Amino acid sequence: QLLDRVWGRSIYVEERTVDVHVLRLRKSLKPHGCDQMIETVRGVGYRFSG
Repeated sequence: QLLDRVWGRSIYVEERTVDVHVLRLRKSLKPHGCDQMIETVRGVGYRFSG
């Protein structure tokens, strides 16, 4: 769902693309102590927590 919403259905995007973006986002959030706000939900995807 996330891939379709962000990139659209007409573009083929590797599923690992989301993983890479989440990793980069976590790295950006880490200096602010907020990297734990993105949780990995096994078999589902990711969840933002606050």
